[in-house]
Amino acid sequence: MGQLGCTVDGNLNDSKFNEPMPWIGIYVAAAAAICAIAMAADAFHGFRYRKLWFPCNFFSLNATTLTLIAVAIKFSVDLNTSMPHQQDQLAKLSSAAFICTVMGNFMPSLGTMQNKELFMNIVALGILVITAIVNICIQLGTGVIYVFWKEHAVVMFLMLVLLAILTSSALAVPTTKCYLELKYSKKHKLAMIECWDRTDIDGLREDLTKNWMMAYTCSPQFVMGRSATCTASGAFCLLSAVTLAEAMLRSYLMPWSFKFCRGDSDYKWSTTLVLLTQTIAVGVGTIAPAVRWFTAINFKCPKRVKKACRPEFKVEKYWVKKLLELKQHPLTFTLCGRQGRKLVHSTKNHLLDVCIGMQSGVVLMSKSVRLVSLYFVSGFLICYRCCMKLTRLVKCSNAVSTEDSMSESQRSRELDLSRFVMHLEGEEELVNLMMENNLDATDRWIQMGKREQPKHLTRLLKSDTSSKEYNGVSEFDSDEVASLDSEEPPNSWALPVVTLTSIAVALPNIDNHLIEQLKSSVHQGLKYVRVVEDNLDAKRDSTRIRKAAEVVWVGVDLYHKWQDVDLRKIALQEKSPKEILEKLADTAKNTVMEFRKTQVDRCPLDIPTRWPDKILAANSMYRVCRTILLDYDSRDCERCERLFERLSFMISDILSACLSNLERVISMQCHRSTIEEREESVRQAILLLGRTEEVLKIIDRESLPGSDPDQWAHIDDLRLLRKKKDSLRLESPSADSNGASFSSPDLCISID
Repeated sequence: MGQLGCTVDGNLNDSKFNEPMPWIGIYVAAAAAICAIAMAADAFHGFRYRKLWFPCNFFSLNATTLTLIAVAIKFSVDLNTSMPHQQDQLAKLSSAAFICTVMGNFMPSLGTMQNKELFMNIVALGILVITAIVNICIQLGTGVIYVFWKEHAVVMFLMLVLLAILTSSALAVPTTKCYLELKYSKKHKLAMIECWDRTDIDGLREDLTKNWMMAYTCSPQFVMGRSATCTASGAFCLLSAVTLAEAMLRSYLMPWSFKFCRGDSDYKWSTTLVLLTQTIAVGVGTIAPAVRWFTAINFKCPKRVKKACRPEFKVEKYWVKKLLELKQHPLTFTLCGRQGRKLVHSTKNHLLDVCIGMQSGVVLMSKSVRLVSLYFVSGFLICYRCCMKLTRLVKCSNAVSTEDSMSESQRSRELDLSRFVMHLEGEEELVNLMMENNLDATDRWIQMGKREQPKHLTRLLKSDTSSKEYNGVSEFDSDEVASLDSEEPPNSWALPVVTLTSIAVALPNIDNHLIEQLKSSVHQGLKYVRVVEDNLDAKRDSTRIRKAAEVVWVGVDLYHKWQDVDLRKIALQEKSPKEILEKLADTAKNTVMEFRKTQVDRCPLDIPTRWPDKILAANSMYRVCRTILLDYDSRDCERCERLFERLSFMISDILSACLSNLERVISMQCHRSTIEEREESVRQAILLLGRTEEVLKIIDRESLPGSDPDQWAHIDDLRLLRKKKDSLRLESPSADSNGASFSSPDLCISID
């Protein structure tokens, strides 16, 4: 340690201070590479799903990305490391251009944040950008950066402009969210009124189409992506990438115009790696902002510029409403006297007036950028569209006739959907465009969902040829079975299905193919049972019961084990079905009894919903096995095949009854979400309809007409409904016979 600390003459030994610098360069390159991959993933996602406003799913403004950026731009803020060579100076510039690129990609993500989070992230980004600009200016003054000073000046100016645009956009986010939320509530009521009497799948599809149009067009990321400020940020981001490209091409193609210094950088070979990585990151990261900019001017191109100029240069209210509210809101403090408070209020109002002016200036500048861009590329776009139209005419000669043959219902549908497009002030001309781009979105998501249909589950539901009375819902658990405790835990949809499947796996002399097919069907069914329970059973204290079903199913599905009991080993012993049922029931009973003995003083046994997962599963196994044994002989269950068939029908009935709630769940998923999550929630609902449309066609709930949908949400409520229906059936014959006995005397009297 002494040799590393001081030299022989007592001075600090700094000979090894620079040895880790290449590794630091690798660290910087890795951070830039991660950002590049995230931005590339967002670009790929946008192209794949035809979202050319490129929502930020992987690369958004948050603490993680800000930390990565702080690491990736180390070269820009390094004040005293020698950077003499060509690649060293270019790495400085690429690091600065990288900042512009990430800010351009951050724009849509502003809409996903809450107010406090948005404020903190913008402040953090501002500190980072200002620090980078100050450090670059210091390096220009000290000579650390001695070439490309014009390019650095341009990039620093673009940094400030992009920071101003981000801040301006952030000020409008709370207002636009509030406005669109109010508008969504009104449109949602309208959609509910129009679809209240449609209970079939076609009605559900129409309801989803309207909800998708509303959710998509009021998505905060989409609102930011189509704003004037986001369009301008794309142009400035593209300009920063062009600046970097110009400097690199000029330095490599015109080396005589530069005079680079001799010597080596402390970063050594890692500088080239950083330059390559950051250049790729700038190139990949420019795709999304540039396409946003191009898409915006592509829409503006067909209109005459003179007509577009008037509405362009107008600042809508939502841009400055937040600042106006702050100006009107009085300050509440009593530290100063009357004159002091007056001075503070006047100062606050003047500052906010300046902020309102700056906000209006940023918005007008953004609209001017869009207008100027239109002048430069309008000719190219018109030629491009003409070529595309000619190509379509050659390939599809009957396109016009097909369009003319469009049915009136389709045209009216388009007209109706325009009423459900959420738009802000000044976006009236975007309504038809947004509607046309999303007319087939619902069908596209449904078709995507159909590619993931649960085929094994569908086969199981189709195999149940019995009348859809859902007898299995009431048959798996009988009230005649004595309880192991004073109170029984409530049932869930999943636990009896898992228990019945466990018994089926333990049966001997059953073809292994049938066992695996049943397990695959149950595995697919439990996926949708979980969706139903998550949406309809959230208020009930059944979390442990549902967890018990999940834990038991993992053992049965993967290891053929129910808790510690090897089900396949039992099946290989070739015992009779009755012996297997008795063994499983006794094992489950012993598990519960041992638990009661050991936990009598420590666990609240009087609350069954708080029992451990293992005990809940054991109690279910005991009751199901004992219920089957009650009518074992009358049901002719001595044959394993017969019992397996009965278990399969019971599983099918329970799954059918549970999944009959899917239509209700799909509708609920469209509305139970915040504005930030609504688009994804509706998309998942549409995908769910596509996956389960065939299942919904198989399920028939007409056997219990007029029943309350809430009674179908929970298995215990449905079991109670079944009991009432069965009791009415038992009473009806006696009523008929009584009626006949009373009518017979009247009949005799009339004959006499």
